[in-house]
Amino acid sequence: MSVKSIWCSAIAAFLASGLNLSAKAGPALVIEPKSGLVIYAEDADRVWHPASLTKLMTAYITFEALRDGKLSLADKVTCSKHAHSQPPSKIGLPVGAEISVELALKALIVKSANDVAVMLAERVGGSEPAFVERMNATAKRLGMTRTHYFNANGLPDDQQVTTARDMAILGRTIMKEFPEHADLFSMRSFKIGNRTLRTHNKLLKTFEGADGMKTGFICASGFNIVASAKRGDLSILAVVLGERSSRARTARASHLIQHGFDFYVWKTMFSTRLDQMAIDQAALNNTPGDMRPVVCKPRRVKRHRKKK
Repeated sequence: MSVKSIWCSAIAAFLASGLNLSAKAGPALVIEPKSGLVIYAEDADRVWHPASLTKLMTAYITFEALRDGKLSLADKVTCSKHAHSQPPSKIGLPVGAEISVELALKALIVKSANDVAVMLAERVGGSEPAFVERMNATAKRLGMTRTHYFNANGLPDDQQVTTARDMAILGRTIMKEFPEHADLFSMRSFKIGNRTLRTHNKLLKTFEGADGMKTGFICASGFNIVASAKRGDLSILAVVLGERSSRARTARASHLIQHGFDFYVWKTMFSTRLDQMAIDQAALNNTPGDMRPVVCKPRRVKRHRKKK
């Protein structure tokens, strides 16, 4: 086979794969995190509600406090009335109860505990509002230009938004700056007291090489994930926003990460890095996607006919 034929076959396979990846899905982005090489992008600048992907920023700022010596893993965080009032997912500590920062980070990332996110925010920032200010300042510093936070856990707020690009920036930054905490994102479960709490990230069980990071869900956002996997020396990071179910989220993330492994070498010759990727001007005026009609339909009440 001639060189020309080989290139034509590779291009055809690449285009076909790209068509299969789209199929009217939500925003998505696939990168190689070390270099920031962009392997696949779809609506990467469209604003979306992050849901519990918010907790990646909560974790990042906590990691900064640990690195800077302002906090230790053995330090305690306390369940305030505000933290206790958060709806599930949560670990449900009583007001005044304490757990270590180490256990809190496990609960934050593995269980996606909303109460613990507030506990960490109050411990690191003094209050959740002060912590949220730091979240937004950090997002700006990292170049997450379309992200805005209003709480530390991702519970519904119409003004809490992000993009696939911004989530890729954050995920990549965590991987590069805090490799010592990578084991937190790869944990399938952990114990708190007599309870075993398990991850929502099904890729850790089903996809070869999967090693993190975080899932998220609210009705408005649908099912989101920032997911990473490593095979040999190559890591791939994928962002998936707005899937219709947990199963669909896992399937699309798996497909995208596999696409990253399959086309990484080819993309190194033609693609661009994340910090060089052009901004989609058409997406700048978009409103956040709303998955409520699809994923949280009102249940119909079955009416039973009276027997005659």
